[in-house]
Amino acid sequence: MSAAAAMALEEIMPPRLGTVDPAAHPDEEFDLYSIPAFDAGEPEVAIGRQIGSAKQIVKPGDVLLSRIVPHIRRAWVVGDDRGRRIIASSEWIVFRGPSVVPHYLRHVLVGDPFHAEFMHTVSGVGGSLLRARPAYVAKIRIPLPTLLEQRRVAEILDKADALRAKRRTALAQLDRLTQSIFLDMFGDPATNPKGLLTSNIDGIAEQVTDGEHLTPERTTEGIKLLSARNVRDGYIDFENVDYIGIDEYERIRRRCNPSRGDILISCSGTIGRVASVETDECFSLVRSAALVRPKSAAIRTKFLEHYLRTPALKARMLRRANASSQANLFQGQIRELPVFVPPVELQDTFVRTVARVESLKAIGQGVLAELEALFASLQHRAFREEL
Repeated sequence: MSAAAAMALEEIMPPRLGTVDPAAHPDEEFDLYSIPAFDAGEPEVAIGRQIGSAKQIVKPGDVLLSRIVPHIRRAWVVGDDRGRRIIASSEWIVFRGPSVVPHYLRHVLVGDPFHAEFMHTVSGVGGSLLRARPAYVAKIRIPLPTLLEQRRVAEILDKADALRAKRRTALAQLDRLTQSIFLDMFGDPATNPKGLLTSNIDGIAEQVTDGEHLTPERTTEGIKLLSARNVRDGYIDFENVDYIGIDEYERIRRRCNPSRGDILISCSGTIGRVASVETDECFSLVRSAALVRPKSAAIRTKFLEHYLRTPALKARMLRRANASSQANLFQGQIRELPVFVPPVELQDTFVRTVARVESLKAIGQGVLAELEALFASLQHRAFREEL
């Protein structure tokens, strides 16, 4: 790549962006580009009184790069004007300029070559505390072919990206299938149409607790320390984690020691994501994640996981959490959650059915992994002008 075909990002970083305090416009609707909105797949429509702090004013075609939790690659092109002011949280670094095609730039910002340099700009202890420093990001140089070539590359990569998106959609449909099977076998927990025996979490659990309340002493390696962000619906994300040493682990595990067959619930920040522990690897939790250890003779782990993931139970957890001044789901509230206790034979039938669906998901995830590898190869060739 010749020097003439590259550009430092500072050339497309606006020196000043307007800001707005949405709270000063309590009844106005905004299109909000936040990190949670990115993860949900679309900007949030929110009224001013719901938005907690001043935001950046952005416009269609701006490209946003997340500066927090930099291990997770988040880049977003601001969409069309939908008749509301468009704002973005301060976690985004904003790029704009006539020399770049927005969708081309987005692909550059999530590509391997850029990401390797981007990770050298971060500071902080680890995990959620890491932040990319915009002044350092500004110095990173990116490939800059002609606008015509940028559009061609973006079109190719967009089509390849769409294939990955379709595979992810197919996997999500398998999740919905599992939920449909649950509701068909056991009914909606909101109404209990099958008249199943009920209890509460406290009655069917050997242990209910949450993670460490004191701030653990973190290290750069060692035992994984998980929080609510690592508890996803149906799986535990072990990629974006903090670490603690063995002494901290031994201290924390006396109170909370996750093991295979336990259920984890996100109970602070994002409330009500649920996943079962399917590993024998040792790890610890902080306060934002709770643990439920079911009595195996009465409740199967996979049944309880999918029960807690139903819309009815998610809504109940959110209502309980929002009853306090700060959204937190506390141990006592978890213990009181109602639970179906169907015959274990029926639970086992459900578990076997889920296992078959999970087998299909594993095949789909394998195909997705191949698509990811092919896409990475295509990106590499694109940015070396080999397409």
